[in-house]
Amino acid sequence: MSEQTPPSDQQDPLAIVQKSNEADLNKKQKLIKEVKSIAIIIIAVLTFRSVFFEPFRIPSGSMIPTLMIGDFILVNKFAYGFKVPFTDVVLGDKSFDPIYLVKRDGPKRGEVVVFKYPKDLSVNYIKRVIGLPGDTLEIRNKVVYINDKPIEPKEFDGKKIMDDMDDKFKGYNLKFYKVKNGEVEHVIQQDNDNYYKVDFDKVSVPQGSYFVMGDNRDFSYDARYWGFVSHEQIKGRAMFVWFSLIFPFGENPAKFRPWRIGTPIN
Repeated sequence: MSEQTPPSDQQDPLAIVQKSNEADLNKKQKLIKEVKSIAIIIIAVLTFRSVFFEPFRIPSGSMIPTLMIGDFILVNKFAYGFKVPFTDVVLGDKSFDPIYLVKRDGPKRGEVVVFKYPKDLSVNYIKRVIGLPGDTLEIRNKVVYINDKPIEPKEFDGKKIMDDMDDKFKGYNLKFYKVKNGEVEHVIQQDNDNYYKVDFDKVSVPQGSYFVMGDNRDFSYDARYWGFVSHEQIKGRAMFVWFSLIFPFGENPAKFRPWRIGTPIN
């Protein structure tokens, strides 16, 4: 009986080594392909966030009752112009102004905008545009005057707002008002016992800049304290609430507000 010949790869060590090298090469090529695919996805997502839409979370109560603590909002990044991606980034203590491919008109009176805080450009703030470039603005007895015309507040019952209010504000003597700023009608709240910022001396808004305030007027650190916001510092216009959740912290329980999902930001 003739003896069977062993397989060729058992006979030739070089063939075994070559086969192993080919397998390693295929694994490396597959890994490189996967890494490239992931990198492309990450770059695409970051580009989309930089140019088109970006989510933000509301950490404070300065925009109550329009925005509640824990609201997650979507911001239109090309509302005021189409930017070259990643040109308005902040790197360490250095902030870069956006480069516009197409520049549109700036924010309209009454729009809610996200912007780089002028005193620390690495921090994002959200407020409502009150004064436009060239306007004069002053506050008398908590009433805002634009170009010497008052934005008349109309008081209404805010019980529904109070029911949904963050607990830290429920102990104040709050009153709620509807105001019309430009074409935008919205709600503000004021603490009747707070007389710290009753008046604000008349100022002129410089060209290319805006005067912004929070809707929670007596609990908002805004342009009344630190000045104007330039067009280059504005990141985009707030559109709507896409999620709302307060995370549990210390003694504060979690609070999920599903009824706020989809709320437009007026």
